[in-house]
Amino acid sequence: MRMIEQEQENDDSTEVTWEDQQQINLFSKLNTRMKAFEAKIDEAKQEKEALDDLSTELELTDEDETVLYKVGETFLHMPLPRATKRLEKDQTDLDAKLAQLTDSSTQCETEMKKLKVALYAKFGTAINLDE
Repeated sequence: MRMIEQEQENDDSTEVTWEDQQQINLFSKLNTRMKAFEAKIDEAKQEKEALDDLSTELELTDEDETVLYKVGETFLHMPLPRATKRLEKDQTDLDAKLAQLTDSSTQCETEMKKLKVALYAKFGTAINLDE
């Protein structure tokens, strides 16, 4: 074990007010929310990749063939033109969902940065807001 110098010791004399605690709680909520958004973004990106692969496969399929297309948990037989239209709609919907999730994540990150500045200004090294 190593002893720290007296200058490096945390100064615990800073009082935590009710407003400070509310800011800390808000930071924690935003951090949790941002992690959830990031998980959903990763999931949506994987789904987008799967849809892109499906698009490539459908391009190689004969025009008069029926294909199996997954809707929810079920696979349906669809004519190729209908499956292609459905795929385009699904890709558009997924792009919109991904953009909305990214915007929400960015908003959380922006608010967290503001809170970090305010809390580090008051508490310095006595508070740790990094992961």
